[in-house]
Amino acid sequence: MEQKIHQGRNVKRFREMLNIKQEALAYDLGEDWNQKKISMLEQKDVIEDSLLKQISAVLKIPVEAFQNFDEEQAINIISNTFNDQSNGYNYYPTFNVNPIEKWIEALEEIKRLNLELLKAKDEQIKVLEKLLKEK
Repeated sequence: MEQKIHQGRNVKRFREMLNIKQEALAYDLGEDWNQKKISMLEQKDVIEDSLLKQISAVLKIPVEAFQNFDEEQAINIISNTFNDQSNGYNYYPTFNVNPIEKWIEALEEIKRLNLELLKAKDEQIKVLEKLLKEK
């Protein structure tokens, strides 16, 4: 049994993923569009190609995404591929980076570099003082 792709629902999904309201999409599509018209559009199984191209341009999503995206297939692929730890992926990664420790390490490095600069400056002053005494 072949399941049909619901293009209107796909428009709605992508619009929501982009956090765009129906009113904003209507505004971008032109003067003859409003929120209610977008709502009705999102209920349509099939949307005209010319309109899909307009929506594609506004949302910056390929027309094919609206025509071919099938949520059930995507969920099946994901669940069949990533169902447990046997595939080698670590779903609960352990991060051994403590930002405070890194910050303290950076401060210590800054202190060390400042001490080296002060030491080099003191040595230069001694050399200059020695040159002044000789003249």
